Amino acid sequence: VTYVPARNTIFLSYALALAESLDIRDIFIGVNAIDYSGYPDCRPEYIAAFQNMANFATKAGVEGDTFTIHTPLIDLTKVEIIKRGLELGVDYAMTCTCYDPDTEGRACGQCDACLLRLQGFAQNGMKDPVVYR
Repeated sequence: VTYVPARNTIFLSYALALAESLDIRDIFIGVNAIDYSGYPDCRPEYIAAFQNMANFATKAGVEGDTFTIHTPLIDLTKVEIIKRGLELGVDYAMTCTCYDPDTEGRACGQCDACLLRLQGFAQNGMKDPVVYR
């Protein structure tokens, strides 16, 4: 099971509190609506609702100094995300997408996240550099 209840809500809530404390008004999150595997907090509607809530729930927001939630990956496929990362020089060997890695950090290769990742690398014509068990 890869669904984590309210995971992005938790991430965004923490980021919002930190952003307001540091006088930052732009928050970025890597949610993806296309390959989202049924996670409701990856949808554009959810992000818009959270942004609206953020601007009602913070001192900065009610004073007119509003927050913007940016989602640069929201409309990209996993293939496009991997390609963009390669163009930016991301060392994918240092990343883990797996929801069930072992104690040594090796990915399972079976969860939805691993399968989408493997497919994304294959469609980019390359082997995923992470170690799978």
